[in-house]
Amino acid sequence: MSPLDLAGYLIAGVMTAVALWRMPAALWGDEEDKRRRALWGCYAGFAIALWTKTQIVRTGLNNSPVTDLSVLIKHYTATIAILAILSYIVAIYGHYPEGGDVPRHVRFARLVQQVATKASAATLILLTVLFFTVVDRSVPSDRFVSDHAGQWGATLYMSVFYLYLGAASAVCAYQWALATAGAAHRHLRVGLGMMTFAMFIGVGYTVSRTLFMWVSVVDQPGADFARTFDEVTEAAQVVLFAFFALGASIPAFHKGWRRAKLWRAQVALHPLWYELMTAFPDQPFEPPVSLRRELTRFDTPADLRVDRWAADIADAVEKLRHYVPDSLLAGAKEAAAGDTPDAAKAGPLAEAYWISAALAAKAGGAAAGKAAAVEQQHAMDQEGEVAWLVRVATAYRTITPERRRRLLDGMGLPSAAEGPAGTERTAATTERTA
Repeated sequence: MSPLDLAGYLIAGVMTAVALWRMPAALWGDEEDKRRRALWGCYAGFAIALWTKTQIVRTGLNNSPVTDLSVLIKHYTATIAILAILSYIVAIYGHYPEGGDVPRHVRFARLVQQVATKASAATLILLTVLFFTVVDRSVPSDRFVSDHAGQWGATLYMSVFYLYLGAASAVCAYQWALATAGAAHRHLRVGLGMMTFAMFIGVGYTVSRTLFMWVSVVDQPGADFARTFDEVTEAAQVVLFAFFALGASIPAFHKGWRRAKLWRAQVALHPLWYELMTAFPDQPFEPPVSLRRELTRFDTPADLRVDRWAADIADAVEKLRHYVPDSLLAGAKEAAAGDTPDAAKAGPLAEAYWISAALAAKAGGAAAGKAAAVEQQHAMDQEGEVAWLVRVATAYRTITPERRRRLLDGMGLPSAAEGPAGTERTAATTERTA
């Protein structure tokens, strides 16, 4: 088995994996995911087409009662996949806000919509007729293009398919190049750029193969040259599908990565949020429950839950300011500086010390008074604020009862026998993670 054949199996497996991965969202997802159903149809169609090109599958099909059957199945599924991707182009780029001139890419998408289905149907009919009438299939082939080089029937057949494939590749390259230039996020620019590059390879692939087939009709090439040309262009197509699969997956990878970050943020924030909400039970919309129950509340999106927890923590900290003196801020900073020389870690740790001591003071019966001084954090956006709170919550879990008690004693503040950071907190931790 040649390296090219091994690469064929690999890329077919990759495209199949992408199709299976995206299938649930395409078939059963929300409206935004359903808009991408056509793109999933492209993945599935090309996955089947790529499997028909692998050595074992193509050999078995080409030696079946219908000689060279793998070629026909490959072109059927590829044509359907191309129609799916053109439908996706229309669905994504064929709309624009009302008012003003129709953008160029929208006009182009609507033109594609008018001709795509008819062109696909005509291509399928022509391929079927030519395959069973003018293509010489007296001997099963292994590499269809190189084995049929110089034959006018196979050249005409392949020209029909390459015209359709090349035109579709050019359409996709044009639309995705425009989309790349206008993409607001880096991951979208990278993904669309890779897909655009793949389509340019597709245009070069179809043009070079079409020229090779027609030149071969005029001047029959040697078997070695024809085989080498076939393998080189096949290798280019493997690269094409690798860039296409990876580029199309980058936005989904980014979405999955964001979901993972939100999950980690919930895990990190929950202990701190739980204790603050226990101290101020009237604040949250619903009583705090264990982390396991929170993570299985599918009626609330993770990003909204994290934003709500961040707001709850900020509100609770604001209330705690009335139970401690101004000097606690300096004491918390001093305690944090004594624990770590790293200034980046000292900031979150100081705030964690302040919260822990304030909770203990409130639990110990400190009287409410005027709001104490705190150091305001100036996050650029909500994501920055959540990231800061995650660091604070992480530091909060490291504060032992002894370290908190030293801080409280130094400030002359009361504390419960075992405040939120002591043995009561251990019991609460067991309850909230159950």
